[in-house]
Amino acid sequence: MRRFGQLIKIKKEKIEYYKKLHANPWPCVLKKIRECNIRNYSIFLTPFNELFAYFEYTGDDFESDMKKMAEDECTQKWWQETAPCQESLDNTGKSWWLNLEEVFHLD
Repeated sequence: MRRFGQLIKIKKEKIEYYKKLHANPWPCVLKKIRECNIRNYSIFLTPFNELFAYFEYTGDDFESDMKKMAEDECTQKWWQETAPCQESLDNTGKSWWLNLEEVFHLD
């Protein structure tokens, strides 16, 4: 199992809409997340208008699972709804969400 922490900026004027979307996420999106071996997925809003995401990946081919998710029509439509709410912090252009380095963990 691999743990992931990610960060992205949320537009202040889109916070309530983003919360509304995530209060009732589309079942097809939740199904695809599970199919792609993601568990224990949470998104937190910081006081600095950022979203912090945490999830655990239980599969054995992360890149392949993320490709499968990105190719899913329902997920693409979901991202069309959420993307205008966000601003990427990853200045490398490799990822929409900024992947964070884990520096400590205690079970």
